[in-house]
Amino acid sequence: MVEKKINFKKYILLFWAAFLFFVAGGVLFFILIAKGTLGFMPSFEELENPRNILASEIYSEDGKVLDKYFIRENRTYVDFKNLPPHLIDALIATEDVRFYHHSGIDLRGLARVVKGIVTNDSSSGGGSTLSQQLAKMLFPREQHTSKIELILRKFKEWVIAVKLERSYTKEEIILMYLNKYDYLNNAVGIKSAANVYFSVPPGSLQLHQSAMLVGMAKNSSLYNPLRRPKLVLDRRNVVLNQMEKYGYISKTERDSVKQLPLDLHYTAVDYKLGPAPYFREYLRLTLSAKKPERKNYPSWLGQKFIEDVNEWENNPLFGWCRKNIKANGENYNIYSDGLKIYTTIDSRMQKYAVEAVEQHLRYDLQPLFDGSMKSLKNPPFANNMDTETVEGLLNRSIRQSERYRVLKKSGKSFKEIKANFNIPVDMTVFSWKGEIDTTMTPLDSIKWYLRYFRSSFMAMETETGKVKAYVGGPNYKYFMYDMVKEGKRQVGSTIKPFLYTLAMQNGLTPCTKVPYVSQQFQEPDGSIYEPKDADVDEKMDGKLVTLKWGLAKSKNRISAWVLKQFSPQAVVEVMKRLGVYSPIDPVHSIFLGVSDVTLYEMVGAFNTYANLGVFIKPYFVTRIEDRHGNIIASFQPKRQEAIDEQTAYLMLNLMQAVVDEGTAIRLRNRPNYGQFTMPIAGKTGTTQNHSDGWFIGVTPKLTAGVWTGADLRSIHFKTIATGQGANMALPIWGYFYKKVLADKSLGITEDMEFKKPLHFNINLDCDETEKEKVPSDFNDFF
Repeated sequence: MVEKKINFKKYILLFWAAFLFFVAGGVLFFILIAKGTLGFMPSFEELENPRNILASEIYSEDGKVLDKYFIRENRTYVDFKNLPPHLIDALIATEDVRFYHHSGIDLRGLARVVKGIVTNDSSSGGGSTLSQQLAKMLFPREQHTSKIELILRKFKEWVIAVKLERSYTKEEIILMYLNKYDYLNNAVGIKSAANVYFSVPPGSLQLHQSAMLVGMAKNSSLYNPLRRPKLVLDRRNVVLNQMEKYGYISKTERDSVKQLPLDLHYTAVDYKLGPAPYFREYLRLTLSAKKPERKNYPSWLGQKFIEDVNEWENNPLFGWCRKNIKANGENYNIYSDGLKIYTTIDSRMQKYAVEAVEQHLRYDLQPLFDGSMKSLKNPPFANNMDTETVEGLLNRSIRQSERYRVLKKSGKSFKEIKANFNIPVDMTVFSWKGEIDTTMTPLDSIKWYLRYFRSSFMAMETETGKVKAYVGGPNYKYFMYDMVKEGKRQVGSTIKPFLYTLAMQNGLTPCTKVPYVSQQFQEPDGSIYEPKDADVDEKMDGKLVTLKWGLAKSKNRISAWVLKQFSPQAVVEVMKRLGVYSPIDPVHSIFLGVSDVTLYEMVGAFNTYANLGVFIKPYFVTRIEDRHGNIIASFQPKRQEAIDEQTAYLMLNLMQAVVDEGTAIRLRNRPNYGQFTMPIAGKTGTTQNHSDGWFIGVTPKLTAGVWTGADLRSIHFKTIATGQGANMALPIWGYFYKKVLADKSLGITEDMEFKKPLHFNINLDCDETEKEKVPSDFNDFF
């Protein structure tokens, strides 16, 4: 039998032909992937500038992060230099130990994976490099992909990983990875994760904390420390083992650190919590405001439309995102552009303001009112409210609730909705002692909240106009309406300094004497209006008294005398020059403060007196930076000379008497919130039925104001002793300033003095001017 000679040359040629074919096919395959022929492939520009969604950060003036604005991703950028070395070591040891020795694809790692599959060894690890994982995060896989599409996508990620390695340094890839990864619970990126889980900046992460966060990168949904702490602890220890295995830590250090607990200090990301929530919400709405159009405002918001138009035209911060455009032609977005918004708020003063509001409402005012409710016929409403009126107010509150809107949308009639509001349900309600889990009807919950008194507080720096503290209410989670910038209430006697300003700028002085007698005004309809004092001073009745005494005691008779010399319209004009933009009715009762004004306006107006007559519009933001730290906007306050220096200084003297000997004397003699020795000029205010209490206090460094009242004016204290501004509002001012003075880092002391005009020579000692001529006619003053 003859053996056939095997043609080895033929088989060798076939082998190399097949090999070259597969190599060429592979090269062509990757070329087609790289060019995007086989589906999406990011361009060079997209790789160089990946569109990362970054939350915008709000900073206080003293460098604290107040909060972030975001919708989908709570992620903020952190520099590589601010990352602790052991965090980088943990990441490399666990996810990609050959990171510094490959160019995006680790062939050894792939071989290790193949070997693990063949030998069924699950400890062999994964084959994806950090660059491949970053590629997957930057350009996420489509949902519902088939197995073939998934395999193709894997090859695409190889190509993207190689391109990333060519476009970025190793440090930049690590940084992008840590800034991009989603650690769950609204913690996207290492900076947010460090803050959410441990309440520290990334640079302060300890070894065991860094190991936990790196361990989460395997699968954050599975390794969720809030839901599976034991599993996360085990995973953290695996990371520590990897670090010891590859020489990043010693065996002794590993064993020591493994004994530590997770050490979580979890801080939930909730826009209703955190510092200055009312301010942050005002700022959010202001920055993102649209150009006002009348069709978007219901008829009852006509005045709001007018004010918003004025803000749009004159306030560069209002609608800033709509007015400014990025280099790519798009408007700025506070939720995704990673802006840094630097505000005027001082985190320390903000904290003291919040504490002052809570201290007075929680321990003083609310217990006082709650104790008086047992004598009310329809608590918490005052006894002068009949049942029908109370029913109407409750019905209005029902219509303003979210429950009503949902039921109304489902087609329910008001009768059916009202019945629903009388069915008990489980709920959590606010109390000053903490949240209460209880069962009550929705109608009873409305009454529960109506009884709570609210306060607002704002403080601004006298010379600069910077708003340093902003408290819109007692608790943003349960009382979200902002009573600093949005809410308007009658201002009571805090309006009187504007009336007295007319007198001072027309030749009168604080020591000018006028008769303390009743005054009458004839109304347009022919009727007679005669303002009364709540408590007539019998000793001074019919005698001559100084204007200083009249304002200090807040006597309506003296205010009426001053108004008679001018006109209500003249008072309105003064208020406009001092920055009050709310409508003021030019009526004879103007000095009773019957018009509704915001606390923001009142504080800004009073600040003018301490600033030698120059009105500075209170402002909130100093600058805005883009994600790269470039300043893209800066802001300065609007200034205008409202009154002359002498008038301003005379008004300070008048209002200092209010504190030294008048309705605000508690600031001098109450040890818990008073006994100040510094110069304070201020004015209390109390409205009809003592529904609203006010106090605006001016010092050489700060001007601060307080409003206090219930949501409805029909809910109030029974007597003026408890319902006056000196009792409802003034203590908050005192509590705040006590804390400010105690904080030496703020640099505010009691030895500061008000600025005095040059060449001022009017004698303000009324005892020395006792023999001053008292004219029989007002014209003698000129």
